[in-house]
Amino acid sequence: MALQKLSQTQKMLQKLSPQQILLMKLLQVTTMELSSRIKEEIEENPALEEGKNNDYDDDMPSAEEDTFNDEQDNEKEYDPLEDFDDYLNDDDEDDAAYKLRTNNNSNDDEHYDSPISDEISFQESLLQQLGYRVLDDKMYKIGTYIIGNLDDSGYLSRPISGIVDDLLFTMNLSVDEKDVEKVLKIIQEFDPAGIGATNLQECLLIQLKRLQEDDTEKDYSNSIIIIEQYFNEFIKKHYDKILKKSGINEQDFKIALDEILKLNPKPGDSGNATQHNNYIIPDFAIYNNDGELELTLNSRNAPELYVNKDYIKMLNDFSKQEDSRSNKEAITFVKQKIDSAKWFIDAIKQRQDTLYITMKAIMDYQKEYFLTGDETKLKPMILKDISEKVGLDISTVSRVANSKYVQTAFGTFLLKSFFSEGLVNEDGEEVSTREIKKILSDCVEQEDKSKPLTDDELTVILKQKGYNIARRTIAKYREQMGIPVARLRKVL
Repeated sequence: MALQKLSQTQKMLQKLSPQQILLMKLLQVTTMELSSRIKEEIEENPALEEGKNNDYDDDMPSAEEDTFNDEQDNEKEYDPLEDFDDYLNDDDEDDAAYKLRTNNNSNDDEHYDSPISDEISFQESLLQQLGYRVLDDKMYKIGTYIIGNLDDSGYLSRPISGIVDDLLFTMNLSVDEKDVEKVLKIIQEFDPAGIGATNLQECLLIQLKRLQEDDTEKDYSNSIIIIEQYFNEFIKKHYDKILKKSGINEQDFKIALDEILKLNPKPGDSGNATQHNNYIIPDFAIYNNDGELELTLNSRNAPELYVNKDYIKMLNDFSKQEDSRSNKEAITFVKQKIDSAKWFIDAIKQRQDTLYITMKAIMDYQKEYFLTGDETKLKPMILKDISEKVGLDISTVSRVANSKYVQTAFGTFLLKSFFSEGLVNEDGEEVSTREIKKILSDCVEQEDKSKPLTDDELTVILKQKGYNIARRTIAKYREQMGIPVARLRKVL
């Protein structure tokens, strides 16, 4: 029988503390989310209060008075801003209390009652129009189901066969595809025109045919021919092929094209009164005071928090009782709540300090840009540059840069947008890729739209300006800026 060999091995394992996890979570939270996160913590922890309390330090029990520590923490002192790379999107139960939600309110803000819109929603409008039609119960149920399955753009992406199956299993309604198609045609007659289409081509055709019926003074036949017979060529802007195949002369083609471009490719958007606007609330603001830059942190980043005095008094009273051991469970609960409140207060303060020093370093690094707003003044800057300046880990700087906005006199920008690699021009000067993209954007904006610049031509222009960049790099930057290829930018 083989003997098993026993051996001991020593490993160093690093586990992030709840305080570290909390701070990392808070660093990722935007200003818009912070007030909601604080409210959530206050609701869960009655020992935490928002506001001012100057008696906080005086009322806290001293180390000698706090006799109910079950065990001393012998671990070395940690820096909560270090070693976050091991913690990525951890959803363990240990930190379930630190889950984040989005809100946009703060107790320090002025509150206004938002006016309630009296407009009906997109779906309510369609259901109202459905109610005007004379339909039997089965057809009406089909109609309501179709309307409920339209996407935000107003399209029906669900196949007809799938709707037939859904109606049978969810509503015990036996129908065939012809029934669904019949009701769908009725819905496609609703306003706004194009609603209920199954694809973009059908959406545009519905709108053109509606215009043809309603406006007898205009001829939309060429527009209908282009979409109906040459849709693939149209979306690829192969206008020469359409002209050659259709036999439409160039002037009539341009008129027809203008009518098509007036159509709404997403009719559901225009009718959606419940669609919410997304507002950006900046985390920082930079002001130019006579050539001196001034940085301010949004007040929502610096809330006043303190430990509830009643809980501190309760802990002190418990600790003085002779039969305190019988109240150990209550004492433990109170102490945990107080400790949790202290951790949260410290984490908020550390978050505030980290945000400020990181943004201050970025502002100083890009001083010329923040003074002038000229994108060509942006210096190449990577996360390591700021990390070395502030003495924080690169991952910490990344978390700040990826989710925070700064308001300037030239607009509000995501911090991440100020980071870019560097290139060397023919004079040997290092320039930011943002500068290259700005020049590319200007070239495309000023080009002749009937003969847009190709990537090769843009490469030549950049080289003439002193930037020796390969064509594939030009194409990469163009795609990053969302600029289509020359063929798709062409306008007759």
